[in-house]
Amino acid sequence: MITYATSRNVSKYSSSALGQLWQVLTPLLNAGVYYLMFGLILGQKRDLTNYTAFLITGVFVFSYTQRSLTGGAKAISGNLSLIRALHFPRAALPLAYTIQEFQQLAISMGVLFVIVLVTGEPLTLMWLLIPCALLLQTIFNIGVSLLLARVGAFVRDMNQLLPFILRTWLYTSGVFYSIPAKMKDQPEWARFLLEFNPPSVFIDLMRGLLMSSYRQDLVRNGFPHAGMGQLWLYAGIWAAVALIGGFWYFWRAEERYGRG
Repeated sequence: MITYATSRNVSKYSSSALGQLWQVLTPLLNAGVYYLMFGLILGQKRDLTNYTAFLITGVFVFSYTQRSLTGGAKAISGNLSLIRALHFPRAALPLAYTIQEFQQLAISMGVLFVIVLVTGEPLTLMWLLIPCALLLQTIFNIGVSLLLARVGAFVRDMNQLLPFILRTWLYTSGVFYSIPAKMKDQPEWARFLLEFNPPSVFIDLMRGLLMSSYRQDLVRNGFPHAGMGQLWLYAGIWAAVALIGGFWYFWRAEERYGRG
């Protein structure tokens, strides 16, 4: 699986002049566009001390899940010839797509660390917990990718519908804005739904680990669940539910993949 994922990463940008640099440039360019739209034009940066690090962290973390799920949805339907030619656990395919995206993320995280430090955030012991947060997010990505792989195998319109679903998820996950700041005057149930949203949990967890200023912003905005323990609990719940549910749902159709 690792070899397959690595070969896909190498070939993905082989025809472009900048090659593997696009793994980092793509999310950075997206972040630049979002900064112009949301930070400057719509004024979201007023609610946050370090909006640059806040935004780029959100874009990198969400992009990891977005790309993993997009690849997972095509893992079976896009590899029918391989499935029909060889006998192997079909779950290896969506897992390989997640590994591929994790390899890309590992490169991007190095750039993210530099940006966070350059924008004034201190290096703290909480950074040591970043691998644990990424592990939980990876488990979540694997689980949902397994679920989408089965759906995509039998519902071919899924690949056309998924971009709209992910775009909606992007705008409701606090990538560009602080959910606590925007929702503090809204009903508690509405605020909880956005905060408990899986990408919101993983994004806020990473921001809390990387950015001391963000933890202070949460307290300033009256975020009642500002404790990192709450975010760890939510992340653990989502990772466990996604992996168990996704694997069970995918496995139930194991013998049907590649037929027809």
